[in-house]
Amino acid sequence: MKRSLLLLLISLGISLSSCMNLKQPPEKISYYSFEYDSPNAGVKKQLPFVLRVKRFQISPLYASNKIVFRDAAFKRDMYAYHRWHSNPRDMVSYFLARDLKGSGAFKAVFSVEDSTPCSYTIDGAVEEFFEQDNTDSWEAVLCLEITLSKEEEPDASKRIIMQKNYRSRQTCSQKNPASLAEAMSKAMSEISGKIISDVYGKLSAVNVY
Repeated sequence: MKRSLLLLLISLGISLSSCMNLKQPPEKISYYSFEYDSPNAGVKKQLPFVLRVKRFQISPLYASNKIVFRDAAFKRDMYAYHRWHSNPRDMVSYFLARDLKGSGAFKAVFSVEDSTPCSYTIDGAVEEFFEQDNTDSWEAVLCLEITLSKEEEPDASKRIIMQKNYRSRQTCSQKNPASLAEAMSKAMSEISGKIISDVYGKLSAVNVY
């Protein structure tokens, strides 16, 4: 009899616990993205080239829309309820194409989805994309590798025009994910401006006549 009563009480406890859990609303997930004006490239003359920005590759450490943070050596962790709006490689690819187009430095700039023939392509890889948690402050760390190639160049030795790494660390104004998004936007703006300047410089030297 006592055993039956005990089992009944346990069952009631489990049922009540389940009901309470069902009534609790799920934790809200917050999403973040870049937000910055296209950098001023200071272009004086538009070049007669059509560029395509291909979809970037990304390090396996950051191949997720979950925000990655580092608070110790050899360690990476992720927030459960704070995420990027999309995979970082898609964000970087889109905003770089947007900035190249907005610079007015080239005849046209397309993304990988567009099949319009182009003169040059920009491939890239996201090497680092994380929040660095230091004792005094947090930092946004962004590192990209860029390859500028001539489209339809049969000679492989002449196909690659430029290959370069770009890295930026920006201090977060506060220790929270929203401040990280702001700092990462500054990092992307800085790197994007440098890429535009370097690509423009390389293609300015190309003899188009």
